[in-house]
Amino acid sequence: MSRINQYQRNYKEKIEKSKIPLGKRPDWLKIKLPVGDNYNEVRNLMRRLKLNTVCEEANCPNIAECWNHRTATFMILGNICTRTCGFCNVKSGLPTELDFDEPRRVVESIKELNLRHAVITSVNRDELYDGGAVIFKEMIRIARIEVPDCTIEILIPDFKGEEHAFEIIMQAPPDILNHNLETVKRMYHVVRPQAKYDRSLKLIEWFKEKRLKTKSGLMVGIGEKPDEVLEVMNDLVSHGCDILTIGQYLQPTKQHLPVDRYVTPEEFRMYKEEGLKMGFKIVESSPLVRSSYHADEHAREVFK
Repeated sequence: MSRINQYQRNYKEKIEKSKIPLGKRPDWLKIKLPVGDNYNEVRNLMRRLKLNTVCEEANCPNIAECWNHRTATFMILGNICTRTCGFCNVKSGLPTELDFDEPRRVVESIKELNLRHAVITSVNRDELYDGGAVIFKEMIRIARIEVPDCTIEILIPDFKGEEHAFEIIMQAPPDILNHNLETVKRMYHVVRPQAKYDRSLKLIEWFKEKRLKTKSGLMVGIGEKPDEVLEVMNDLVSHGCDILTIGQYLQPTKQHLPVDRYVTPEEFRMYKEEGLKMGFKIVESSPLVRSSYHADEHAREVFK
């Protein structure tokens, strides 16, 4: 906690003075329109193989940059989530089916895009005994055969903390295991009402004990305080997290939680500096960062 107290002394007054009024987005949050030949090719490929991407479902601000670099974050287990997180643009409801051919199509897409690093996430499927872990496992199993030179990162739900689901994942383990905490403990009941802060930390610790590289992500500007962000960062390091991403929360629709403040680039730089001092191997911290932003670069760096 001493580093947090040091932050409060050195940075708090600066950040309070640099708050940006809500309304018009600041220049650092301007987003490129999704255009370009590679963008269209990736979009057409996803349509042809009937695949979902979190890039589209979550309205990611980096879709233009990533798709034009021929990268995408696949979203498996359908496009309907059983949870009602206050920040997320993915549809909520009760899914009706499970697509057992989906792993094959994801790997086919990885091959066509010639990816060296692939990121796969999913909706929550709390109605399933294993939360959909078997689909993750099967997809990685096929990928190891078909694209052996491609590193695999999975961004998983918490599977309600059920260790039998974790064990299924470990039957075909990924190279990087990602699970986002998203926000500070105080705000979980609003931001992630069906999740538990301590459960998510224990998940990261469980996989770290299996010697996987671990990763997590946070949103800022949703109502947290800077010292609370540093507390979460400390918690993540103490539970074995290697890689951290931090980005600005942007309200998807009027029905979602409002933006509390626009966090300045200076504050994002501070989080990166403090995170590296805490012991993270990599901290990607800037306004438009999302969980899979520069994930291929992170993979190369962490496996050096």
